[in-house]
Amino acid sequence: MSRRLVAALACRVDGRRLYGKPLQILGGDVTILEQMVSAIRTFPIVEEIVLGISEGAANLTFIDVAHALDCRYILGDPKDVLSRLVGCGRFGAATDVFRVTTECPFFDYSMLDEAWRRHVAEGNDITVLDHVPEGAGFEIYTLAALERSHREGLDGDRSEFCSNYARFNQARFKVRILKPAPECARLDLRLTVDYPEDLVLCRAVYEELKAKAPGIPLADIVAFLDRRPDLTALAAPYVDDKPVWDGQPQRTR
Repeated sequence: MSRRLVAALACRVDGRRLYGKPLQILGGDVTILEQMVSAIRTFPIVEEIVLGISEGAANLTFIDVAHALDCRYILGDPKDVLSRLVGCGRFGAATDVFRVTTECPFFDYSMLDEAWRRHVAEGNDITVLDHVPEGAGFEIYTLAALERSHREGLDGDRSEFCSNYARFNQARFKVRILKPAPECARLDLRLTVDYPEDLVLCRAVYEELKAKAPGIPLADIVAFLDRRPDLTALAAPYVDDKPVWDGQPQRTR
């Protein structure tokens, strides 16, 4: 069976703590979303990027962004984020879907090719990178696994927490959890943009390492942050130092 990996990027401007996160500027005129799209496009294994744009007048700007980035897009339910990811996969004729959240400008690029190789070779339903700074991981699903998650999950599992059904029901899927190189296994750090302080940190990372963009190595980011305790202190109150997938309690029903 021929496999087709499509990146599904869910986009909206709403945010209780920081408005318009994917459209925030990292440096120069480069937005978080533009950095992400540019980085994903360096991987030939990802055959297309589809934006899953939330319905609503405030989000129409993402249609212009999609055209500017030469990405196709769908419009979908504002609350049912998982349905938008499924829709992106179907629209892109995907067998498999690559997922990163659009407030996370940097992921561990060094692990993606290996994750895809393992995903296909092992016949996994889901392959994820865990034990990295929050925001630096990623998930690969078969489209069927995403569809099952949507079909069987609760309303909360279809929300912005759209990996929850699979995370808390891992026995129902064939899941492979990958870990990064030791120097990148840093759950004490945070690279997601959810608060203004996160944005300050990620802008500083980009400014320091933009010569290596879009594929800035995670090891270089970690080394830079270790030299900048002032930046890590900004994000420290929001750090979640628990793995996203590994060791999660499982539902019993």
